[in-house]
Amino acid sequence: MEKTMKGLMKQFPETGATFRVDLPIPEPADNEILVKVHFAAICGTDQHIYEWNEWAQERVPLPMVFGHEFSGEIIKVGSGVTAFRAGDRIAAETHIPCNNCYQCRTGNMHNCENMKIIGVHVAGGFSDYAVIPQDCAWKLDDFISYRHAAMLEPMGVAVHGVMSDDINLKSVVILGCGPIGVMAAGVAAAAGAAQVIAVDVFDNKLAMAKKVGANICINTKTQDFIDVILKETNGQGADVIVDYTGAVGLIEVAFKALKKGGRFTFVGLPNKKLSLDLTSAVIYKEARMNGVTGRLMYKTWYQCMDILRQGTFTLDDVIGGIYGLEDYEKAFQDIRSGIPGKMLFDLE
Repeated sequence: MEKTMKGLMKQFPETGATFRVDLPIPEPADNEILVKVHFAAICGTDQHIYEWNEWAQERVPLPMVFGHEFSGEIIKVGSGVTAFRAGDRIAAETHIPCNNCYQCRTGNMHNCENMKIIGVHVAGGFSDYAVIPQDCAWKLDDFISYRHAAMLEPMGVAVHGVMSDDINLKSVVILGCGPIGVMAAGVAAAAGAAQVIAVDVFDNKLAMAKKVGANICINTKTQDFIDVILKETNGQGADVIVDYTGAVGLIEVAFKALKKGGRFTFVGLPNKKLSLDLTSAVIYKEARMNGVTGRLMYKTWYQCMDILRQGTFTLDDVIGGIYGLEDYEKAFQDIRSGIPGKMLFDLE
């Protein structure tokens, strides 16, 4: 086994990243596993780190390999690891739970009070090898490729948002068709929604949502999305609206398209305060609102497997581009230029 590895680091407190070929290969501690990374995907969080915005400055220690959506093969396990062995194929779960707080001990490890995040607080997976706690490894079924497995973490966010309550035979609106929103449209269709309505401002992203299962696509630049949704739901409004944008103005207006007794789920992160007319938007409608973060450990992972096993939705339709790790600048630039879909690094 070689002694050094390639990796993409956030090395300096400025925009950009540093590609290195001389990084030491990490050693797993007692409760950790060493993974040979095969594929890694770029998340919105990685874009924040790359751009070195205020969010990243407050959280990320430098220097550090970043990236948290990845898959690979276990090369070595620590002495305390019992659930995995060398040769196992795995995908990484981002959340590192403490296993001791109230949330962890009551079945909510994904919402740990002492949460650390791979690729944000500790070294991540934009490298040939990565070390993660055994709690953060999901063993892959044989039918899942490494390419698709690198996308299971963000797919889990889509699944958790859409399926945080019943959607069977219901009308579901997906606000935002970034990679997770597109996956959400595919998940809703595969999970039995009667209607899947995708909303965005870019036609190429809406086209991707349609490809994975959206019945109706609305471009808010050219259409009044409230009018279209009301028309398509016989004037009643949608049963479920899931927001993946965090766009405050959109969210505030979207409640007009929610059916009485409907569910509004928040996944996207607003960057400013939200203003709602609670009387008309929520109280008189008896609307239900909930926020979701990440994935349920590990229920959401089982749901992802079940959906993909059906074969009605494929993650290939959500891939926007595949790059070598050394071509990271082009990958981030393509995202900024508006190319739809999830961008992957091939480290095989």
